[in-house]
Amino acid sequence: MRLLIILILFFLCSHCVLSGTIDPTNQDLKYIEYGKQFDCVGKLCGKDLNNQYYCASGVAIEPKWIITAAHVVKDVRTCKISINNKEIKIKKIIPHKDFNYDNFGEYDIALCLCDDDMELTSYPVLYADNDEIGKICSMSGYGLHGTFETGCNKSDDFKRAGLNIIDGSDKHVLICSASNKDKTELEFITASGDSGGGLFIDKKLAGINSCVMAADRKPDSSFGDESCHTRISIFRGWIQSVIREYKE
Repeated sequence: MRLLIILILFFLCSHCVLSGTIDPTNQDLKYIEYGKQFDCVGKLCGKDLNNQYYCASGVAIEPKWIITAAHVVKDVRTCKISINNKEIKIKKIIPHKDFNYDNFGEYDIALCLCDDDMELTSYPVLYADNDEIGKICSMSGYGLHGTFETGCNKSDDFKRAGLNIIDGSDKHVLICSASNKDKTELEFITASGDSGGGLFIDKKLAGINSCVMAADRKPDSSFGDESCHTRISIFRGWIQSVIREYKE
């Protein structure tokens, strides 16, 4: 494992939802406008086993199926998604069998079966190729946000999205960094509470937001921090087999 400290995004904090930090030289409105393009990304909320309210995110991949991070939904009492101007109850949660809270960044993926059809006009294709590193990607979500200089320090209900270049991979995750050089026109990384949101390459779902790595032990998604995203290309077969099992 790299020398940076892997720290879980704080999906359990009260009213914690998703978004990310942005390039301080860009206008926040650009990220909000770009976020409107990601209809498949919804807000996932409910109560955990201690009856505490939580919010994170999920990505719709079929009319009744969502992918999210396993650490968001593995031990919860209730769960629902707000998407396409609808609030839909989650009736079945299937975390990957090898997910373990002690090994964050590994097998951090879960499927959720909805009680009703989300009725989106389209759903993202699952990324299948082993060529993600070096490619431009998009990330989208709601909630805690800020800039690479301030770190994530604000919360609202706007969906934001931005761009990055995938720097590398480690075990089951893709890694992006907050950078002030060699950056995209809408540089962005995920922030605290962004768990379960999506990373996209060429409009295909290539990653699920899992955690943030911070050398300074402060995972606020500021300069020097890195975001980690569970690699869909590795788990594509598992995703397809689970959905097929419930359709049969």
